[in-house]
Order: sequence, then structure tokens, then C-alpha cells
Amino acid sequence: MARLYRFHCVGIGGAELDANGRWMPSRAAVRAHADKVALALMTEGNRLDWTDWFVDVRDIKGRRVLLRAFTEVRV
Repeated sequence: MARLYRFHCVGIGGAELDANGRWMPSRAAVRAHADKVALALMTEGNRLDWTDWFVDVRDIKGRRVLLRAFTEVRV
């Protein structure tokens, strides 16, 4: 069963909040999408240093289900 998750990107000096969320069928899909979100922001963003940034994934009740450091994401 798919569940709604929000993929917030947070770090020193800023944040990109996910107001809409995304329906995901599994935890594996959540992790894969978190990596895609981080990669997209690193590619499009104007920062050079992403070491203090994370994708903070929350469920519909606001509970954290994943905290993924940008530095853990492999291109």
C-alpha cells in the first residue's frame, strides 16, 4: 500500500520544504526518491558545499522515517 511522504531538504543557511509530498509504495522507494531529490538540488543549486545538508523524509503524521545526508548520495 502506498503512503504519502514529504521530502524536505534542510541544511545550514536554508531549506527546501516539500509541501505536497509524494506517494511511495515502499521504504526502498522512499530511499531511492530521497537520493533523487538530493541529486536534483545539488545539480540545480548554486552551492558548492552540501556537507551539512540532509533529506528529512516525514510521513503524513510528521514522523521522521529517513534522514539521508547529501554526502551519502552517490552520483
